[in-house]
Amino acid sequence: MECCPTCGSMLLYELPHMGRPARFHCPRCPYVCHFESGVKIKRKERLVRKPIEPVLSQDDLKNAPKAEVTCPKCGHGLAAYKTMQTRSADEPETILYACLEKNCRHTWRE
Repeated sequence: MECCPTCGSMLLYELPHMGRPARFHCPRCPYVCHFESGVKIKRKERLVRKPIEPVLSQDDLKNAPKAEVTCPKCGHGLAAYKTMQTRSADEPETILYACLEKNCRHTWRE
C-alpha cells in the first residue's frame, strides 16, 4: 500500500493503457507515480511468532473455582474454570475449563 506524499491519501493502481506505463495516482490531488514493470522489495522483515499466553495461568488454577466436569482428553472428573464475556453483551458468557490432572492440563471451552 502506497500513500500520497502530498495529501496522505491511499494511491490507486492504474493498469497500463495505450502505451502509457502502469502507475499509481492520487484520487484527491494530481500526484502520479509511474513505475517500471518489475517489483522492488523495499525491506524484508522477519516475522517472529509470539508465544501464546495461556488463558488460565498456573496462579489462576490455584485460585480458580473447581467444577465436577469430565475432561474430554483424559476423562478426569475435576476441572478449574473461569468465565469471560468474549462476545457481545446479549450473548452468554464463555466458560473456560482447565483439567486439574497433573499430566493432562488440557483446556477447553463451552
